[in-house]
Amino acid sequence: MSTGTRLRLIELSDAAELAAIVLASADHLRPFEPTRPDSYFTEAGQRATIGVLLAAAQKGGSVPFVIVGDDDELLGRITLSGVTRGALQSCALGYWIRADRTRQGHATRAVGLAVDHAFRELGLHRVQAETLPENTASQRALERNSFERYGFAPQYIRIAGAWRDHVMFQVLAPDA
Repeated sequence: MSTGTRLRLIELSDAAELAAIVLASADHLRPFEPTRPDSYFTEAGQRATIGVLLAAAQKGGSVPFVIVGDDDELLGRITLSGVTRGALQSCALGYWIRADRTRQGHATRAVGLAVDHAFRELGLHRVQAETLPENTASQRALERNSFERYGFAPQYIRIAGAWRDHVMFQVLAPDA
C-alpha cells in the first residue's frame, strides 16, 4: 500500500497513464464530475485536457498538479484554478483520487500540499473549494486542512448531467 504523497506539475507525458486511470476510475468519479465525452478517457483526450491546463498555467491562471505516490505512481490530479490577483488574491481548488487509492489519506495530504503552494509560492490570501453535499470524504479532507464551511450554493455546477447544489469551503492564509 502506498503511503507517500507529493505533488508535481502535470506534463504532457502523463497523458497515457492518466487516460488509463480515468478510464479505470470512471464509475467512481462519475457522480462527482461533469459529464465527459468518450474522448476524455483516451490518451488523446488527456493530452488535450493537459494542453488546456498548461496553457492556463502559462498565463498565471492555474497550477495543475498530478498527485504522486510511492514509486512515482500517479494517484490523481489537483489543480489550483481561477487564480485571481489584485484585491482578491484567491483561487479555487479541485481534486480527485483514483478509485483504487481512496481512503488512504492521499487527498488530505495533497490538499495540504496544494494549499501550502497557494500561500507560500503564489502569495495568495484565500483558497476555496466546493463539494457536493453528500461528498463527505472530500469534506473531511478539506476540514483536516483547516477549511471552514462558509456557504451553500444552489444549482452551482453541472455534475453528471444535472445542476447540483454545493457546499462551499474556504481557508485563509495563516497571516490573514
